[in-house]
Amino acid sequence: MDGEEAGTTLIAITIPDTAARDRLDKALAQLMPEAAGLTRSRLQALIGEGRVALGQPGGQTIDDASYRVKPGQVFQVAVPAPEPAVPLAQDIPLTIVFEDDDLLVIDKPAGMVVHPAAGNPDGTLVNALLFHCGERLSGIGGVRRPGIVHRLDKDTSGLMVVAKTDRAHAGLSAQFADRTLSRTYHAVVWGSPAAGSGEIEGNIGRHPTDRKRMAVVTKGGKPALTRWRVLARHGLLATHVECKLATGRT
Repeated sequence: MDGEEAGTTLIAITIPDTAARDRLDKALAQLMPEAAGLTRSRLQALIGEGRVALGQPGGQTIDDASYRVKPGQVFQVAVPAPEPAVPLAQDIPLTIVFEDDDLLVIDKPAGMVVHPAAGNPDGTLVNALLFHCGERLSGIGGVRRPGIVHRLDKDTSGLMVVAKTDRAHAGLSAQFADRTLSRTYHAVVWGSPAAGSGEIEGNIGRHPTDRKRMAVVTKGGKPALTRWRVLARHGLLATHVECKLATGRT
């Protein structure tokens, strides 16, 4: 942590008795001032970058998020100034359902990509948000960009919540994590299931032969659970179903 960059903010955290033997990332996340807007995942990244020191600034760098803390220890967290966004701001029309100083609710159309990526360098929701919000965006996740809290696939339409401040980003992320904020999808599927409702459970990972696709896999992957129910049947050809995701997977 020697020679910190201009604009770096130092935050000192003292470990209390109640946090004895906790992981470093967990302890910092619980003790960090709310105004700092640092999520546990962001703190893990800062730890990995060598931006957390034990003792005074310039002290021993701790780069292991699983380090077990002790009461009375003081950690210095060096939060760098937000980096400029790489994506360009583009004047792309947005359908805004709700907006205040902290967040936006966008009705994303089918065909719009959320984040710039290979094959889609611009024309994305992020490009549109950079133009719409301008300087009102804060440094969410260490990058001056819109706070995309959750995603929708390119060909999926629907409402998306976007954080405009670090505090809103941290709060919304926590709500998604503890399931107090949920997502409901509607889909039209081929055929007519015999039951009126059910669950789809399995591990989702990269397709074994097509790495650009995701699939239900027998080895590896991450557990996924979707609960569904029939809303309308269209003969034997198709069915309108409602799906609720217990786990968010691509």
